[in-house]
Amino acid sequence: MRDISVGNILSNWLPHHAELFGRHSLHLQHNLHQSRLFTDEALARLLETADRNDYHVNTRSAGPEGKLRRREGDFGGLSGMELLQAVAKGDIWINLRAPQVADPAYGELLEDMYREFEMRVPGLKTFRLKTTILISSPNVYVPYHADVPGQMLWQIHGRKRVWVYPANEPFLPQPALEKLILGELHETDMPFRQWFDDHAEVCDLEPGNMLYWPLNCPHRVENHDSVNVSVTTEHYTREIRNAYAINYANGLLRKAGLARLHRQEGGPAMLAKLGLAAAVKFSGLGNRTRKPYRIDFSVDPSAPNCVRDIESYEMRKA
Repeated sequence: MRDISVGNILSNWLPHHAELFGRHSLHLQHNLHQSRLFTDEALARLLETADRNDYHVNTRSAGPEGKLRRREGDFGGLSGMELLQAVAKGDIWINLRAPQVADPAYGELLEDMYREFEMRVPGLKTFRLKTTILISSPNVYVPYHADVPGQMLWQIHGRKRVWVYPANEPFLPQPALEKLILGELHETDMPFRQWFDDHAEVCDLEPGNMLYWPLNCPHRVENHDSVNVSVTTEHYTREIRNAYAINYANGLLRKAGLARLHRQEGGPAMLAKLGLAAAVKFSGLGNRTRKPYRIDFSVDPSAPNCVRDIESYEMRKA
């Protein structure tokens, strides 16, 4: 049963926000944090029923030259409540990629969220909707990265700060974006320089706040001293789908040796690149180059930072 009705999720929408959507960031208010779907009990049930292919659990540790690196892990057979307790006292973050698989109510909520935007933004038509629930330890940060689909971040519990950067050079090198779309680069492998912060939009999020940014804008996130629960949502529009296909085709052409590539917005060249991207995606050839994840720890409440090293193994996400 839905406990939030369409048209009532956003509480401070103004008419001019429709003109900004797709062009500028929006910092809005919502009421998802009041939903029964985000209580500890509900989240614990989701953690216990998540398929292995439908979650990431990460931590960070010092790599070469002392630089912190992200590590991939697994749940280690813990109960949902044990995992939540480990998040509260550890240094980990969990991404639940498909909560609607365990409980259709999350899928219904996702539909409601986008139907409300479509009601408020004339001409907006979205598809391929996805949601991820993020559960993370106090003071955890997510490094500089970019996402392929349209994105929104909804804060449920705790507080965090978000830096959003322009979606163009030098913040988003075109070859890096193409590799990300081809699956040859993980989203957090994007190159970052400290002076980028001088050109970022900085936003603090509390429960009941959400942030939308234009397509492919790089961003990074730092939790304040509190457990954080957030929701990210992904969407496509016809324009986003076309941009994806153009970048996908350009990535293939760049690998073949071409260098002077353009992101067409129409005409025969765009149609040709859409056809190339569709053909390669349909053939499945692109999946062969997707970068695998190396799993090298399990969540363990008795270990330092709730992280226990294990013999590593590789896994490819669908």
